Amino acid sequence: MFRNYIEPLVMLATLLRWFILASLTGLIVGTGTSWFLHILYFSTDQTAEIPLWFQMLLLPVGGFLNGLIIYYGYRNSTRNLKDSTIAAVHEQSGIMPYKTLPLKPLAAIITLGSGGSAGKEGPCSHIGGTLASWFGHLLHLNPELQKRMVACGVSAGFASVFGTPVAGAIYGVEVLTIGRLRYDFLFPAVIAGITSFESSKRWGLTYTYYPFMNFPGFSEGLFIKFIVIGLICGLISWWFIELFEKIKMMFSFVQRRWQIWPPFMPLLGGMILAILLFFLPTDYLGLSLPIMDQALAGSEIPYFAFAWKALFVAITLGSGFYGGIVTPQFVIGAAAGNVLAHLFHLNPALGAAAGMVSVVASASNTPIAAIFMGFELFGHITGIYIVGACIIAYIIIGHRSVYPDQLVAYPKSLWMRLKPGISLEKEKIHISYSLLRKMKRLQIHGGYFVKKGERTLRNK
Repeated sequence: MFRNYIEPLVMLATLLRWFILASLTGLIVGTGTSWFLHILYFSTDQTAEIPLWFQMLLLPVGGFLNGLIIYYGYRNSTRNLKDSTIAAVHEQSGIMPYKTLPLKPLAAIITLGSGGSAGKEGPCSHIGGTLASWFGHLLHLNPELQKRMVACGVSAGFASVFGTPVAGAIYGVEVLTIGRLRYDFLFPAVIAGITSFESSKRWGLTYTYYPFMNFPGFSEGLFIKFIVIGLICGLISWWFIELFEKIKMMFSFVQRRWQIWPPFMPLLGGMILAILLFFLPTDYLGLSLPIMDQALAGSEIPYFAFAWKALFVAITLGSGFYGGIVTPQFVIGAAAGNVLAHLFHLNPALGAAAGMVSVVASASNTPIAAIFMGFELFGHITGIYIVGACIIAYIIIGHRSVYPDQLVAYPKSLWMRLKPGISLEKEKIHISYSLLRKMKRLQIHGGYFVKKGERTLRNK
């Protein structure tokens, strides 16, 4: 009986503690990411209008500098700790290597400043997770609280960079595990995300939104077209991940086969990107936000813009440049959705919006965050269509991700089998025995009918 009365007080104390901790975390992370973004924007502005020949020279130089920073910066400096926020939560009790805090942001500035095709959110989530881990360590928090602090930091970083506080908060929690959302992380993540977002605005960051003001009522036909766009964008995400992994394996093979010094690999990647500029425009370098903006404005863009952007990103990150991989998902999704909308006779801006959130939902395995992102960027009026596209894209991609250290809690299909709690890079997904038996029976029956048909033809 006493417990029934004391429990609400315990919950109230929990809320109060996390409101204070998350608010302070959001303030710290918002400040850190704002400074980084201001430096990043300044550096990219300096190289935005350079001649083509200078751009082609700058790419290999940027790659080599990236290689040097990553190679020497991480030697004997991480105390055997992984410099990954997902690993910090699942494997390291919320502890990040603090000495490497400036390395990834510096490498990202060089990557994007030199023209490497990548995103800006990766270093922001790294800054957020590391600062939050440091702050929790400073307060001597226990491991469980420390894990929540890192998740808060990641959420705050995403909220700051994209201007979507709720979607960013959920993304930082949802990205940890496929098939399971830690609800006990949500309240501090949302508070940290909102605080970081407001703090970033105070530091002078501005954000762009694309609300749809006039929108038709619900239409079954329109909903089905959104489902198809989500399905195709999920398959495009699957292809993008496969392309990225194959190119990364290729660079790794070349490095091992010829014993190339590791810092030379991103230099080689920069040279390949420079060669591509003989055949393709510079639009696919850097963040490529103009392509996304054109797609979301409904303007006509090249049919294969999404493929070229995916190729540039795969070469950039696969060769060893450092940068984020979510902003490229925005560009790839918006470009693909715009093109598909033209094919389906839809408003191309609407198709771009659906494609953008669908690729994020599938490639990152974060459908809930992608849905909220749709609401925050495009307005609630697109809600039911965005939901359908995101869920379909999330399912069709299967058990693949741009984050190989994501854990898998539950399979996406009852016909698939896996061991819960293992990361994608270590887990082997199997087809269920029941489906294999059905496939075997169909194969036997199919072979029987084929043989019977062959005998009939011979008799004739």
